[in-house]
Amino acid sequence: MEAWKSEAGELLRSGAVKTVIGYAVGTNGARRPAFARSPEQAEALVLDAACVRNLGVYLTRAEVRRLGGVALVAIPATLRAALQLAAERQWEEGAFCLIAVEGAEAKVLRSAAELEAHLALRPLGPSEETKAELERLRGLSPAARWAFWQAELSRCVKCYACRQSCPMCYCPQCTMDCNRPQWVPVPSHGLGNFEYHLVRAMHLAGRCVECGECGRACPAGIPVHLLTVFAEESSARQFGQRAGGSARLDYALSTFKPDDKETFIR
Repeated sequence: MEAWKSEAGELLRSGAVKTVIGYAVGTNGARRPAFARSPEQAEALVLDAACVRNLGVYLTRAEVRRLGGVALVAIPATLRAALQLAAERQWEEGAFCLIAVEGAEAKVLRSAAELEAHLALRPLGPSEETKAELERLRGLSPAARWAFWQAELSRCVKCYACRQSCPMCYCPQCTMDCNRPQWVPVPSHGLGNFEYHLVRAMHLAGRCVECGECGRACPAGIPVHLLTVFAEESSARQFGQRAGGSARLDYALSTFKPDDKETFIR
Protein backbone atom coordinates (compact mmCIF):
# COMPACT_ATOMS: atom_id res chain seq x y z
CA MET A 1 0.00 0.00 0.00
CA GLU A 2 1.20 3.52 -0.79
CA ALA A 3 2.53 5.36 2.27
CA TRP A 4 -0.02 8.20 2.09
CA LYS A 5 -2.91 5.75 1.85
CA SER A 6 -1.53 3.86 4.83
CA GLU A 7 -1.37 7.09 6.84
CA ALA A 8 -4.89 8.08 5.77
CA GLY A 9 -6.31 4.69 6.71
CA GLU A 10 -4.57 4.68 10.08
CA LEU A 11 -5.83 8.18 10.93
CA LEU A 12 -9.39 7.06 10.23
CA ARG A 13 -8.99 3.68 11.92
CA SER A 14 -7.59 5.20 15.11
CA GLY A 15 -10.25 7.90 15.28
CA ALA A 16 -7.66 10.68 15.08
CA VAL A 17 -9.75 12.15 12.24
CA LYS A 18 -13.25 11.48 10.99
CA THR A 19 -12.70 12.49 7.37
CA VAL A 20 -9.81 12.42 4.92
CA ILE A 21 -10.11 14.79 1.96
CA GLY A 22 -8.20 13.63 -1.08
CA TYR A 23 -8.73 12.97 -4.77
CA ALA A 24 -10.84 10.54 -6.78
CA VAL A 25 -11.37 9.88 -10.49
CA GLY A 26 -14.24 12.01 -11.76
CA THR A 27 -15.97 12.72 -15.08
CA ASN A 28 -13.85 11.96 -18.17
CA GLY A 29 -10.99 10.88 -15.93
CA ALA A 30 -10.55 14.30 -14.30
CA ARG A 31 -9.42 14.28 -10.67
CA ARG A 32 -11.97 15.68 -8.23
CA PRO A 33 -11.97 16.24 -4.46
CA ALA A 34 -13.30 13.28 -2.50
CA PHE A 35 -14.25 12.79 1.15
CA ALA A 36 -13.29 9.45 2.73
CA ARG A 37 -14.90 8.54 6.06
CA SER A 38 -13.57 5.01 6.45
CA PRO A 39 -10.29 3.18 5.76
CA GLU A 40 -12.03 1.39 2.88
CA GLN A 41 -13.05 4.67 1.27
CA ALA A 42 -9.52 6.02 1.77
CA GLU A 43 -8.19 3.05 -0.15
CA ALA A 44 -10.20 4.21 -3.19
CA LEU A 45 -8.50 7.63 -3.25
CA VAL A 46 -5.93 8.38 -5.96
CA LEU A 47 -2.88 10.61 -6.17
CA ASP A 48 -0.99 11.29 -9.38
CA ALA A 49 0.24 14.13 -11.59
CA ALA A 50 -3.34 14.99 -12.56
CA CYS A 51 -4.22 15.80 -8.93
CA VAL A 52 -3.62 19.55 -9.02
CA ARG A 53 -6.65 20.96 -7.16
CA ASN A 54 -5.68 22.99 -4.10
CA LEU A 55 -7.56 21.27 -1.28
CA GLY A 56 -6.57 24.07 1.10
CA VAL A 57 -9.84 25.77 0.08
CA TYR A 58 -11.66 23.38 2.45
CA LEU A 59 -9.78 24.53 5.54
CA THR A 60 -12.03 27.58 5.99
CA ARG A 61 -15.34 26.01 5.00
CA ALA A 62 -17.83 25.97 7.91
CA GLU A 63 -19.46 22.76 6.67
CA VAL A 64 -16.05 21.04 6.66
CA ARG A 65 -15.23 22.27 10.16
CA ARG A 66 -18.47 20.68 11.38
CA LEU A 67 -17.24 17.27 10.25
CA GLY A 68 -14.89 17.14 13.24
CA GLY A 69 -11.26 16.10 12.78
CA VAL A 70 -10.17 16.34 9.13
CA ALA A 71 -6.98 15.36 7.30
CA LEU A 72 -6.02 16.62 3.84
CA VAL A 73 -3.92 14.71 1.34
CA ALA A 74 -1.62 17.64 0.64
CA ILE A 75 0.31 18.44 -2.51
CA PRO A 76 2.82 21.35 -2.18
CA ALA A 77 0.26 24.03 -3.09
CA THR A 78 -2.09 22.77 -0.39
CA LEU A 79 0.73 22.87 2.16
CA ARG A 80 1.52 26.48 1.26
CA ALA A 81 -2.15 27.45 1.51
CA ALA A 82 -2.46 25.76 4.90
CA LEU A 83 0.56 27.60 6.29
CA GLN A 84 -0.63 30.97 4.99
CA LEU A 85 -4.08 30.33 6.50
CA ALA A 86 -2.43 29.40 9.79
CA ALA A 87 -0.48 32.68 9.69
CA GLU A 88 -3.76 34.51 9.15
CA ARG A 89 -5.32 32.63 12.11
CA GLN A 90 -7.88 30.89 9.93
CA TRP A 91 -7.51 27.40 11.36
CA GLU A 92 -6.77 26.08 14.82
CA GLU A 93 -4.21 23.37 15.45
CA GLY A 94 -5.94 20.11 16.25
CA ALA A 95 -8.86 20.75 13.92
CA PHE A 96 -6.90 19.59 10.85
CA CYS A 97 -3.80 17.67 9.93
CA LEU A 98 -2.06 17.31 6.59
CA ILE A 99 -0.65 14.22 4.92
CA ALA A 100 2.35 15.64 3.08
CA VAL A 101 3.33 13.38 0.19
CA GLU A 102 7.00 13.22 -0.80
CA GLY A 103 7.51 10.74 -3.62
CA ALA A 104 6.95 7.30 -2.13
CA GLU A 105 6.92 8.64 1.44
CA ALA A 106 4.31 10.50 3.45
CA LYS A 107 4.42 12.55 6.64
CA VAL A 108 1.57 13.70 8.86
CA LEU A 109 1.90 17.36 9.88
CA ARG A 110 -0.20 18.52 12.82
CA SER A 111 0.99 22.06 13.58
CA ALA A 112 2.00 25.27 11.86
CA ALA A 113 5.52 24.86 13.24
CA GLU A 114 5.86 21.41 11.65
CA LEU A 115 4.44 22.74 8.40
CA GLU A 116 6.84 25.70 8.34
CA ALA A 117 9.84 23.44 9.01
CA HIS A 118 8.71 21.08 6.24
CA LEU A 119 8.30 23.84 3.66
CA ALA A 120 11.55 25.56 4.63
CA LEU A 121 13.41 22.71 2.90
CA ARG A 122 11.47 22.99 -0.33
CA PRO A 123 11.51 25.62 -3.10
CA LEU A 124 8.57 28.01 -3.24
CA GLY A 125 7.33 29.67 -6.41
CA PRO A 126 5.06 29.28 -9.44
CA SER A 127 5.22 26.42 -11.90
CA GLU A 128 7.63 26.56 -14.83
CA GLU A 129 4.66 26.91 -17.18
CA THR A 130 3.37 29.95 -15.27
CA LYS A 131 6.86 31.48 -15.22
CA ALA A 132 7.05 31.11 -19.00
CA GLU A 133 3.62 32.75 -19.44
CA LEU A 134 4.65 35.69 -17.26
CA GLU A 135 7.89 36.13 -19.18
CA ARG A 136 5.98 36.18 -22.46
CA LEU A 137 3.72 38.93 -21.16
CA ARG A 138 6.66 40.90 -19.78
CA GLY A 139 8.17 40.81 -23.25
CA LEU A 140 5.19 42.64 -24.74
CA SER A 141 4.94 46.42 -24.95
CA PRO A 142 2.61 48.13 -22.42
CA ALA A 143 0.11 48.74 -25.22
CA ALA A 144 0.17 45.08 -26.24
CA ARG A 145 -0.26 43.92 -22.64
CA TRP A 146 -3.19 46.31 -22.21
CA ALA A 147 -4.81 44.94 -25.37
CA PHE A 148 -4.22 41.37 -24.18
CA TRP A 149 -5.98 41.91 -20.85
CA GLN A 150 -8.77 43.94 -22.43
CA ALA A 151 -9.50 41.03 -24.74
CA GLU A 152 -9.19 38.38 -22.01
CA LEU A 153 -11.23 40.12 -19.31
CA SER A 154 -13.96 41.07 -21.77
CA ARG A 155 -14.87 37.36 -21.71
CA CYS A 156 -15.38 37.31 -17.92
CA VAL A 157 -18.99 36.47 -16.97
CA LYS A 158 -18.56 37.31 -13.27
CA CYS A 159 -19.29 33.75 -12.15
CA TYR A 160 -16.68 34.13 -9.37
CA ALA A 161 -15.34 30.60 -9.87
CA CYS A 162 -11.84 32.07 -9.44
CA ARG A 163 -12.81 33.48 -6.05
CA GLN A 164 -14.58 30.34 -4.87
CA SER A 165 -11.68 28.07 -5.82
CA CYS A 166 -9.04 30.21 -4.09
CA PRO A 167 -8.05 29.10 -0.56
CA MET A 168 -7.11 32.69 0.31
CA CYS A 169 -10.53 34.14 -0.62
CA TYR A 170 -12.36 33.28 2.58
CA CYS A 171 -14.11 36.52 3.62
CA PRO A 172 -17.72 35.87 4.80
CA GLN A 173 -18.82 38.69 2.51
CA CYS A 174 -16.65 39.75 -0.40
CA THR A 175 -16.30 43.41 -1.31
CA MET A 176 -17.65 42.40 -4.71
CA ASP A 177 -20.97 41.40 -3.12
CA CYS A 178 -21.50 44.64 -1.19
CA ASN A 179 -24.30 46.85 -2.49
CA ARG A 180 -24.51 49.42 0.34
CA PRO A 181 -22.26 50.96 -0.77
CA GLN A 182 -21.58 49.14 -4.02
CA TRP A 183 -17.84 49.29 -4.63
CA VAL A 184 -17.65 47.36 -7.88
CA PRO A 185 -20.35 47.10 -10.57
CA VAL A 186 -22.05 43.70 -10.56
CA PRO A 187 -22.84 43.34 -14.31
CA SER A 188 -20.27 41.72 -16.55
CA HIS A 189 -18.88 44.63 -18.55
CA GLY A 190 -15.49 46.15 -19.26
CA LEU A 191 -15.13 48.47 -16.28
CA GLY A 192 -16.61 46.09 -13.71
CA ASN A 193 -14.51 43.17 -14.92
CA PHE A 194 -11.28 45.16 -14.72
CA GLU A 195 -12.11 46.49 -11.27
CA TYR A 196 -12.98 43.04 -9.94
CA HIS A 197 -9.84 41.30 -11.15
CA LEU A 198 -7.47 44.12 -10.23
CA VAL A 199 -8.94 44.46 -6.72
CA ARG A 200 -8.71 40.69 -6.25
CA ALA A 201 -5.06 40.69 -7.38
CA MET A 202 -4.29 43.51 -4.96
CA HIS A 203 -5.93 41.63 -2.08
CA LEU A 204 -3.78 38.60 -2.89
CA ALA A 205 -0.48 40.47 -3.18
CA GLY A 206 1.82 38.80 -0.67
CA ARG A 207 -0.84 36.12 0.00
CA CYS A 208 -1.17 34.19 -3.28
CA VAL A 209 0.32 30.69 -2.97
CA GLU A 210 0.71 30.52 -6.77
CA CYS A 211 -1.25 27.30 -7.24
CA GLY A 212 -3.01 28.53 -10.39
CA GLU A 213 -6.34 27.19 -9.19
CA CYS A 214 -8.25 30.36 -10.14
CA GLY A 215 -7.05 30.07 -13.73
CA ARG A 216 -7.98 26.39 -13.93
CA ALA A 217 -11.43 27.09 -12.48
CA CYS A 218 -12.32 29.80 -15.01
CA PRO A 219 -14.97 28.37 -17.38
CA ALA A 220 -13.99 30.95 -20.01
CA GLY A 221 -10.34 29.90 -19.93
CA ILE A 222 -9.07 33.34 -18.86
CA PRO A 223 -5.58 33.07 -17.30
CA VAL A 224 -6.58 35.14 -14.26
CA HIS A 225 -3.92 33.37 -12.18
CA LEU A 226 -1.28 35.40 -14.01
CA LEU A 227 -2.55 38.57 -12.31
CA THR A 228 -2.30 37.19 -8.78
CA VAL A 229 0.98 35.38 -9.38
CA PHE A 230 2.47 38.56 -10.86
CA ALA A 231 1.38 40.48 -7.74
CA GLU A 232 2.89 37.77 -5.53
CA GLU A 233 6.16 37.71 -7.46
CA SER A 234 6.40 41.50 -7.25
CA SER A 235 5.80 41.39 -3.50
CA ALA A 236 8.39 38.64 -3.01
CA ARG A 237 10.95 40.53 -5.06
CA GLN A 238 10.46 43.78 -3.16
CA PHE A 239 9.93 42.48 0.36
CA GLY A 240 11.78 39.16 0.37
CA GLN A 241 8.97 36.94 1.62
CA ARG A 242 6.70 34.49 -0.15
CA ALA A 243 3.18 33.56 0.88
CA GLY A 244 2.90 30.16 2.47
CA GLY A 245 6.47 30.11 3.71
CA SER A 246 6.07 31.46 7.23
CA ALA A 247 3.67 31.12 10.15
CA ARG A 248 4.09 34.83 10.92
CA LEU A 249 1.50 37.34 9.76
CA ASP A 250 3.72 39.99 8.23
CA TYR A 251 2.89 40.02 4.54
CA ALA A 252 3.37 43.25 2.65
CA LEU A 253 -0.10 44.81 2.77
CA SER A 254 -0.64 44.10 6.49
CA THR A 255 2.60 45.61 7.77
CA PHE A 256 3.54 49.25 8.20
CA LYS A 257 5.78 51.44 10.33
CA PRO A 258 4.57 54.75 11.76
CA ASP A 259 7.95 56.27 10.94
CA ASP A 260 7.80 55.18 7.29
CA LYS A 261 9.52 57.76 5.11
CA GLU A 262 6.52 57.87 2.77
CA THR A 263 4.16 60.65 3.82
CA PHE A 264 0.98 58.75 2.95
CA ILE A 265 1.39 56.57 6.04
CA ARG A 266 0.85 59.51 8.42
